[in-house]
Amino acid sequence: MKITFLGGGNMASALIGGLLNTGFPPGDITVIEISADNRARLERDHKVRCYSELQAVAFQCDALLLAVKPQQMKEACTPLREHLQQQLVISIAAGLRLADLSRWLGGYDRLVRAMPNTPALIGSGMTGLFALPTVTEAERLGAERILRAVGSAVWVADEAQMDAVTAVSGGGPAYVFLFIEALQQAAMDLGLTSRQARQLAIETTLGAAKLAAQSDDSPCVLRERVTSKGGTTEAALLAMAERGVKDSIIAGVLAANARGAELGELLGKD
Repeated sequence: MKITFLGGGNMASALIGGLLNTGFPPGDITVIEISADNRARLERDHKVRCYSELQAVAFQCDALLLAVKPQQMKEACTPLREHLQQQLVISIAAGLRLADLSRWLGGYDRLVRAMPNTPALIGSGMTGLFALPTVTEAERLGAERILRAVGSAVWVADEAQMDAVTAVSGGGPAYVFLFIEALQQAAMDLGLTSRQARQLAIETTLGAAKLAAQSDDSPCVLRERVTSKGGTTEAALLAMAERGVKDSIIAGVLAANARGAELGELLGKD
């Protein structure tokens, strides 16, 4: 499979690095990137071909991955219309719906929408995927191969569910960082040093996530096992419940989902 990246920012670089780590040949990757600094970094770090503007070689590919900002996508799509043939086009632009992308590409319909999250930068990403019905099973597998190079992937059957994916896993790292931030601050308020607090907060979060991933039990059951009747953990959870911590997290995710739908409408207006 030959892949062309339109855009060479952080997420594109992470995907390229992940592909190379899985044995993908650097000669099969082409990048179109306007930033000279980004081109130099990609050429230095990944040994891939980079160009400042569209070249004929860019369309000698099996998959074209659109990694430009959502607000720039319409302009980026305009010169692609006359060149696209049978390539699979994958968009990682947050919020942008495939109907709008297809319209900007002159009705092209071999499209996949992907929503990776920032842990992809260290190979631990989570990506949601949605494909139009015209995408073949082989093309779906190709798209999944690309995104799985930086972590895990899950397909959704309805594009509207991509807003939920964005709300849960796209924004999820920020929610976890907020929890780590709070845990670290509490540790410091209790007299631990900043370094001790950071280590305790991060390693505890990391260990708990690994335990949940490796266990067949639900997070609820795992939580109950840590919570002794009348103990310190129960006291903490009761205080959190009084302040509506769980309900606030759920409300936050629902708000992100609603905002995702709004942004999809705004991005596709033009």
